[in-house]
Order: sequence, then C-alpha cells, then structure tokens
Amino acid sequence: MNRIEKRLKELEKENKKAFVTYMTAGLPDMKRTGEIIKIQAEVDIDIVELGIPFSDPVADGPVIQDASYKSIQKGTNLKGIFELVKEVRKDCEVPIVFMLYYNTILYYGVENFINKCIECGVDGMIIPDLPYEETFEIKEFTDKIENAPYLIPLVSPVSKERIPIIVNEAKGFVYCVSSMGVTGQDADFHKEIKNYLKMVKSTSKIPVMMGFGIRTAKDAQDYIDIIDGCIVGSHFINIMEKSNYDTDTIKEYITTFKAELNV
Repeated sequence: MNRIEKRLKELEKENKKAFVTYMTAGLPDMKRTGEIIKIQAEVDIDIVELGIPFSDPVADGPVIQDASYKSIQKGTNLKGIFELVKEVRKDCEVPIVFMLYYNTILYYGVENFINKCIECGVDGMIIPDLPYEETFEIKEFTDKIENAPYLIPLVSPVSKERIPIIVNEAKGFVYCVSSMGVTGQDADFHKEIKNYLKMVKSTSKIPVMMGFGIRTAKDAQDYIDIIDGCIVGSHFINIMEKSNYDTDTIKEYITTFKAELNV
C-alpha cells in the first residue's frame, strides 16, 4: 500500500486530521534537508511535501519563489534530490510527495522519472502547471507501472463543474487551493470557500486537504468539519528560515499545529 494511503487510513480510524508541510529541497543544504524530513517524522508529521526548485514557479508566492531561487543557487538538482530521498528511506517511512513543475519531468523523461520515483521511495506528485486535460501522458505510466507515485489532483474555487472530472479515480488526496492567486496569502481565503470545500468533499472518494495561506490550525477552524487535513508551506518556510532551521522550533511548530488541529 502506498505510504500516503496507509497514513491517511490510519488517521481516519483514529478520527484525526492530517497535517502536511511543504519544504524546499536543498535548504539550508541537502544534508540538512534530509535531517529536517526525519525531524518532522519524529513528531509524527503525516506527509512531507518536498518542493523541487524551479526557475519559474508560477503557482508560488514570494516566499517559495525566494526559497526556490536560493536552492538553485546552491546547485540543487533533481538527481541530488532523488539521492536524498533514497538516503532518507534507509530509516524513515514518512510519506513524501514531490511538488514540482512539469518541465522538470519532461526534461528527465516521463517514464524515467516515474521509475526513479519508485526506486527512491517517492509516494506522490503535485504538478501545479499540469491541467487535468494534459495529464494523459504521465498517467500512461502512473496507471500501468506498479507502485508508481500517486498523481495528486489540484482543484480551486473556480474549478466548479470540472471538480468531479478532476477527482474521479484520483489517488492519495485532493489538494484544495483555498484562494485565488499564489501561495502564501495569509489566510485570505476565497469568499465561497466553505461551499467550495463542501462540494469537493461530497464529490471526492479520497481525503480532501486545504492549502494556500494557512499559518496555524486556527486558520482552518471554520472548515475543520469539512476537510481531512491542512497543508502549510510559506509559513513553515518562514519559521525555519527565521530560526536558522532550529530543530526545536520545527518540532514545536508541528507538535502545536497537530494538537490544535485535533482538539
């Protein structure tokens, strides 16, 4: 069973919500990235979303754009990230999802990329610049290759009638974008956010996660009865950078968030 599915089923049995964090691979360096993944696993993070640095991250706001730029300047590349995940997998089973842009996959070769994900232990992929109508090329391989990483669907408040199509036969979880625009907007959610989340939840057969603009569990409090979990990216990066990637700070943030999320 895929690690994402396994973890989310465990949470469902425990009647708990999932907490997913985003971090940019290569920051503050590759070795420390691996250590931070394991640090999060120690305090029971449910899923780690690992951002693959890209020169034009169109779905991301200033914080993640800056993180991506810094990582690229340090020489981070996909080959090194695969090796990083492979090393982490020697003693860590936390679900890992790549967040990346499709050009990175095309350049590597779609089939080669999927096979490398399987070899290294990547559990899922979020590809924000790949619309559903263009997923056929990568699905050709994710559907036919055993143990292929799940392609996590993204939906937004304007997806509307496309939502049933996008989430149909999806695996892992549905990533619900909570606002229009880019990441890191400080809980400035779409005005129809509640109705939109209810629509996704009623349509989806798999867990529904809410992301974009969330900083604390309280930001999602009004929607907690609808969603199955939260995703935090820009705010988590800010916390790590301001504390100089301090271990205790990382642990405290995750522990507090999870406790408040599952009151």
